[in-house]
Amino acid sequence: MAEREDYESVLCVKPEVHVYRVPPRASNRGYRAAEWQLDQPAWSGRMRITARGSVAFIKLEDKNSGELFAQASMDQFPSIAVESVTDSSRYFVIRVEDGNGSTGRRAFIGIGFVDRGDAFDFNVALQDHFKWVKQQSELAKEAQNPIQGPKLDLGFKEGQTIKLSIGNMKKKDGSSGSKPRTADFTGLLLPPPPGGKTPFLPKPGEQLPLPLSATRTDAIQAADAAMSQPSVPQSSPREASADIWGDFTQASGSGAQPQQNSDWVQF
Repeated sequence: MAEREDYESVLCVKPEVHVYRVPPRASNRGYRAAEWQLDQPAWSGRMRITARGSVAFIKLEDKNSGELFAQASMDQFPSIAVESVTDSSRYFVIRVEDGNGSTGRRAFIGIGFVDRGDAFDFNVALQDHFKWVKQQSELAKEAQNPIQGPKLDLGFKEGQTIKLSIGNMKKKDGSSGSKPRTADFTGLLLPPPPGGKTPFLPKPGEQLPLPLSATRTDAIQAADAAMSQPSVPQSSPREASADIWGDFTQASGSGAQPQQNSDWVQF
């Protein structure tokens, strides 16, 4: 607030405003602009709204020279210093002073704007200023009398616990409802063997066959055939050799008559 009291700030400027003589008010029903001689303004010029501290000033000045024609001061809004008429939004009644303070002369005059937008800006400038004054006053009171309230204790009491719930966590017993994913070998390509043939690729979910060598396959087939035929006693290799070559040895070693043998044919 002290910074703004050091200088006078300009809140609004309107280049054209008309001043009218206001007849005495006969009752408390309010002012009516229709009772003024609107086609014959008493004065026309420029209006400036300035502020020094918490006080706002409505200044009516000459357009060319800037000479002050009349001035109205106000320390609150709404106030008796500015009053709207009952039959239009472009006209107001302001209380002007001669500048001598409480001992000076005062008079009520009417002012009017050609455009409704200028009248709207006039109202908004006064409202914004006194809204700022109210905020500054409340801040000053809070600085002088800070609120001494109980401090908020956010610490844990003895024996107090806290429970955290974290979503999207799988249960330990596997009852989350999700099914195990099967391996998919569709996108896997093995390198070709040295012979240039492409290896056998199983379908998804199919087990790879175990290769058997040719020797092991033949042995298994021979064992199966032996089990299916009746067992026949066979002589040992030594006995077979003796039976086959016995007659030939006797015939060549001595002059004895060779024995008849069913395996050999005599010539």
